[in-house]
Amino acid sequence: MTTAQAVGAVSSEAKEWYAVDWPTIERNVRRLQVRIAKGTKEGRWGKVRALQRLLTHSYSGKVLAVRRVTENKGKKTPGVDQEIWDTPEKKTQAVHELQGRGYQPQPLRRVYILKSDGNTMRPLGIPTMKDRAMQALHLLALDPVAETTADKNSYGFRQQRSCADAIEQAFKALKNATTEWILEGDIRSCFDKISHDWLLAHVLVDKTILRKWLKSGYMEENVLHETKEGTPQGGIISPAIANCALDGLERVLKGNYPKGIRLKSLGGKTPSVNFIRYADDFIVTSKSKELLEREIKPSIEQFLRERGLELSPKKTVITHVEQGFDFLGQNVRRYSDGKLLIKPSKKNIKNFLDGIRKAIKAARGWPAAELINELNPKIRGWANYHRHVVSKRTFNRVDYDIFSSLWRWARRRHPKKNQRWIKKKYFEQRGTRNWIFTGEMYDDQDKPFKIRLLSASDTPIRRHVKVKGDANPYDPAYEAYFEKREGDHMRNTFRGSRFLRFLWMEQGGLCPVCNTKITSLTGWRLHHCVPRVMGGSTSVENRVLLHPECHDRVHRLGLSVSKPRLLPRGV
Repeated sequence: MTTAQAVGAVSSEAKEWYAVDWPTIERNVRRLQVRIAKGTKEGRWGKVRALQRLLTHSYSGKVLAVRRVTENKGKKTPGVDQEIWDTPEKKTQAVHELQGRGYQPQPLRRVYILKSDGNTMRPLGIPTMKDRAMQALHLLALDPVAETTADKNSYGFRQQRSCADAIEQAFKALKNATTEWILEGDIRSCFDKISHDWLLAHVLVDKTILRKWLKSGYMEENVLHETKEGTPQGGIISPAIANCALDGLERVLKGNYPKGIRLKSLGGKTPSVNFIRYADDFIVTSKSKELLEREIKPSIEQFLRERGLELSPKKTVITHVEQGFDFLGQNVRRYSDGKLLIKPSKKNIKNFLDGIRKAIKAARGWPAAELINELNPKIRGWANYHRHVVSKRTFNRVDYDIFSSLWRWARRRHPKKNQRWIKKKYFEQRGTRNWIFTGEMYDDQDKPFKIRLLSASDTPIRRHVKVKGDANPYDPAYEAYFEKREGDHMRNTFRGSRFLRFLWMEQGGLCPVCNTKITSLTGWRLHHCVPRVMGGSTSVENRVLLHPECHDRVHRLGLSVSKPRLLPRGV
């Protein structure tokens, strides 16, 4: 167990924030969300709205919403008011100010980020902290409805679902030899074009507040622009709203082409229609190209037209499975021997290596250790994304390309040195490997230690276990199922660090301060039980994983945290 002793005095508002009983807060919200999901499943919409109102007006919902927006990656990014909530006093004040009556959202701050193609820019709208918290609060009430009514094979922006699930479903749909044609669908400017009238009529959120969000506009170069359509990319609730607009498309196709039905137009054969969607990218499979062109594509266009959307003519194509197609960074193709193989797409590989070369080129004057720290997260993330498909040869090729770039980097740094000297300085041998790029760093006690570049080929290839289509995170029947999947996901998250993985397993996946789960959504911080300035070591015996909020609380209040006690073996 964990012990903590407070030192010093704090303000009353800070005391209120630090006194929050997070396990109780999460239980209260979870209980209401389960009831909302149950009411949605039963079609009792009056009860659902009453429970949503109860949740959005509850103290538990408000404090959890504030915690979410002050712990995520955007917590230090302000909106148009240039305000962030970085103290417990501000967080407590924010909880009390989250009121629906008199609420008026401020315009979004427009920024642009580079798209994956490296050429075009994607507009993002950054809400203020208060607007983010209000969206997070209403998302707590909307998400159980969205999850319960979602299409089975929708995988984008949903709990416990990922690109790997979508790719695995594509494999299952296409491994059957009767599935030959694929409609690759892309919705043009999906977030920017969704009809406001449709959203207000069909999305189960407080209509008054939803209308204010949709009509709040955005600021660009000190000019206010109106928003007459679409939901802004960058809002916490925007992905859920977009999913609500697109859900139902799979049910339309399944209703028109039920499993096992035989069509006269296909000579009495089944159409093999399958639908897989991730955000605004989707694919539809069929046995017949004509069926996709004449019936399925027009029905999809009609579905989207009702929501103010349309397919992108350039990106929406019909392809034979033997030609192959790209989906979510993977290439899916059935080869001449009948095998269906999924590999990293050429475009994805090129974009990744371009980013690596750009990072190496920008690091001409950096020490090797600094460059390794820059590259390792990129390599680990890319390899982990592709570890579920046929990637071994691709990983070996990528490793060679990275080595070639690093060798050129080293030669440029030391143009007067020979190759043997450069190899001895930057590359070492370990086991059967001869060319491991290595650098040297120093710990807190000024002792040198080596840091090595990761190899993509060291990432083991493992088949992904797809999430069950009917599984609902708000259904108590699936609670144990999702707990197991979350545990597996966290173990894979910590796979690159034995240190973090050991701490997470030692703590049973719980934060020792608040005794709630540490997940990829909550994030974590490493904490020294005995501070370094007081002689504490950097070893695993003196470290624990804490939530970011709990870590801040420990340091602000001067709390002492002890390691969890492990039960004796056999108990």
